[in-house]
Amino acid sequence: MVKPFIPELVYIEPRALEYPLGRELKAKFEDMGIEIRETTSHNQVRNLPGENDFQKYRMAKSTLVVGVRKTLKFDTSKPSAEYAIPLATGCMGHCHYCYLQTTMGSKPYIRTYVNVEEVFESAEQYMKERAPEITRFEASCTSDIVGVDHLTHSLKRAIEYFGQSEYGKLRFVTKFAHVDHLLDAKHNGRTRFRFSMNADYVIKYLEPGTSRLNERIEAAAKVAKAGYPLGFIIAPIYLYEDWKEGYKELFEQLQDKLPDYATKDLTFELIQHRFTKPAKRVIQKNYPMTKLEMDEEKRKYKWGKYGIGKYVYQKEEQEEMKSVLGGYIEQYFPEASLEYFT
Repeated sequence: MVKPFIPELVYIEPRALEYPLGRELKAKFEDMGIEIRETTSHNQVRNLPGENDFQKYRMAKSTLVVGVRKTLKFDTSKPSAEYAIPLATGCMGHCHYCYLQTTMGSKPYIRTYVNVEEVFESAEQYMKERAPEITRFEASCTSDIVGVDHLTHSLKRAIEYFGQSEYGKLRFVTKFAHVDHLLDAKHNGRTRFRFSMNADYVIKYLEPGTSRLNERIEAAAKVAKAGYPLGFIIAPIYLYEDWKEGYKELFEQLQDKLPDYATKDLTFELIQHRFTKPAKRVIQKNYPMTKLEMDEEKRKYKWGKYGIGKYVYQKEEQEEMKSVLGGYIEQYFPEASLEYFT
């Protein structure tokens, strides 16, 4: 079982101590006996312990930077929500295919932001602009927020903040089962709690450092029992030798272990595996023994909005994926809705 994340090293920006959460986290980590260093900014985090790039990368994944979110302008977050709400960045998991490999570049440490009230004020402005339409905020675009929230409780505060809001809803996705502290949050049904699920093969070989499939399903059942609307993201859908059987077993386990009431308002999002050329280079450097197939010859090139194209599956393969997994959703969860396939 994957234990809840505890950083080996913590950096704190001086400005973070002007906020109650910053002071609270400093005291918490001091009590835990974790080494704390000061940094003027997360960009100045240098000289992480390690003999080589490989060791430094792993140390960075065990490092937490406690800082202040300077830009309070939110990015858009299609297709899952209108905006991304920034509470944390980075992830302690070691998923080989993850797009944070390239967006985080040489700084894959985890950052948590202590000025959560200012982030909420910014969210309030976005909601006002769109009212009376509902505005959805995605809390896990740049991190697995649940993976760090047992330490910070920023996500729990966000859940309760949106629980009180008239025009806002929150959503996030996780690969971690450490959800107990979120079960009593006053969510008022305004937060959709989603779990990233995959065939056992993908979790076993491509998602080290994350909760195992059975742990995620158990956590999903707890979350449903706590009254949260539930969702699953099947991502990345990955075509390995026995993929149809592997994904079928996933749906069988979900059907078998989820309580009936969890399936009434259930959503699925399907995302195929994709990679970029820069990501491939970084992945092969960080995980030289990976089983992840990234052969450009087998894929179709799709232009990206930032000028970096990505390699996706061929059109026929995509259609088969959608048909097979869509069929499983209809078979095992006839009341659920498929939000999108991309």
